[in-house]
Amino acid sequence: SFPSSCPDPGPAQKLPATATALDFFQLFVPDNCIQNMVVQTNMYAKKFQERFGSDEGWRPVTAQEIKAFLGFVTSTSVHRCESVLSIWSSGFFSNRSIALKMSQARFEKILKYFHIVAFRPSQGSNQGLYKIQPFLDSLQQSFSCTFRPSQTQVLHEPLIDEDPVFITTCTERELRKRKKRKFSLWVRQCTSTGFICQISVHLKDGQGTDGLATLKNKPQLHSLVAKQLCQNISGKNTIIFTGPSITSLSLFSEFSKQDIYCCGLLSTRKSDCTGLPQNMLVCGSTPAQRGQSRVMMKGSMSLISWYNKGHFRFLTNGYSPTKQGMIIKRKSGEIPCPLAVEAFAAHLSYICKYDDKYSKYFIFHKPNKTWQQVFWLSISIAINNAYILYKMSDAYTV
Repeated sequence: SFPSSCPDPGPAQKLPATATALDFFQLFVPDNCIQNMVVQTNMYAKKFQERFGSDEGWRPVTAQEIKAFLGFVTSTSVHRCESVLSIWSSGFFSNRSIALKMSQARFEKILKYFHIVAFRPSQGSNQGLYKIQPFLDSLQQSFSCTFRPSQTQVLHEPLIDEDPVFITTCTERELRKRKKRKFSLWVRQCTSTGFICQISVHLKDGQGTDGLATLKNKPQLHSLVAKQLCQNISGKNTIIFTGPSITSLSLFSEFSKQDIYCCGLLSTRKSDCTGLPQNMLVCGSTPAQRGQSRVMMKGSMSLISWYNKGHFRFLTNGYSPTKQGMIIKRKSGEIPCPLAVEAFAAHLSYICKYDDKYSKYFIFHKPNKTWQQVFWLSISIAINNAYILYKMSDAYTV
């Protein structure tokens, strides 16, 4: 049976028409979250100075200063300066309008001591991310509470603008040292609005399932990520789109028991093809025509092989394989295809447009520590989500 449709996507709570852009952001990073940053930063500064000697220029930070601090770093998403300290310079990237809110010396002190969790907990499952885990959990909770996503959602790795760049000296700009990111970020995203409903961060080196450096070559790990991202949507008749590294018969079968439907692209190189008929995974000897497709079914699961300048294979239980669709190309016109293929292409192209638009506004500040990189990236996602809510609100029309 075809899954029933969900209510229209949109905000789960209505803010008044007088709400500001900041009010929308504070749905995700509320004052109690800011206050926690104040407490933890002051605790870390105290402990640091007890260990390494007092810092004469330091005084405890306030909530107002932390908000300003977040604002300074966030400004690098619009003014793409190589260092956030350019705000106070006299050069091209200076920003006099906000530079007056705090001295550069004070900003650098806060930057030195800024923390979300000052001390390592005695036990915890996610040791590598302990400095940021409470913030990620709180963000996750607020993403779930504030927005109703559409029935169709996609699991993918969003486009992260670029890996951190460290400049050895200001004069030798060509001697850039590009460091590999030590984490991967996966999201579950609403395909009709671009709202990111859930995030999952995995460290590429370290202990346990958060660690394996071979994450890219481990379909079972990608399926673990997929289960984490979908744990809140069982029984809601959602249709999930997945790329080749996640798509597998065992995962889709497991999801269907939870009333989660799937449509995924298959690759013989990247996908776990266990249990799928071999004759559908190899190219036939007779040349296929453009738009031609073959289908094999077992129960509610369909395996589709579709030809368009190459063979594309899809696994789905969310779309009827007998229903026809169409892909429109500018040069070649209309190409017939099964409905599942049309849906997959339409939803993935929306996410590509989202990435192109929003990744330009990710925070450009590139800290050295992994937990800080994850923090600023998650703040960027919170800002983009806040903007999506803002655009759907009465405040935006006002």
